[in-house]
Amino acid sequence: QVRLVESGGGSVQAGGSLQLSCIASGNIFNRCGMGWYRQTPGKGRELVSWITNVGEKTYAESMKDRFTISQEISKDTVHLQMNRLGPDDTGVYFCAVYFFDSQILRCLPGSWGQGTQVTVSS
Repeated sequence: QVRLVESGGGSVQAGGSLQLSCIASGNIFNRCGMGWYRQTPGKGRELVSWITNVGEKTYAESMKDRFTISQEISKDTVHLQMNRLGPDDTGVYFCAVYFFDSQILRCLPGSWGQGTQVTVSS
């Protein structure tokens, strides 16, 4: 069983910043990465960013110049620094742990946190 505890969400004015953090515990010994997704009003869940255990980072195109993902491997923790936030960034942000799928040879999100609300006012 995997447990993910997210923190750092909240309310901020447009142009402001927030940092999200997520600590993973439980059966994560075979994880290959961690990351963040978000669900915004009117949209499905979308990738924000994820990072592999060796530090390779992937960002959604619309966020790569404003958001920075980082990790503390020894603490099973991932952070997401979000700058220049706008109202379109409002939504619930979910932490994810990635596991290696040996059948399709890919690292895929397999466990999810409960989500943390981010609200950006104009």
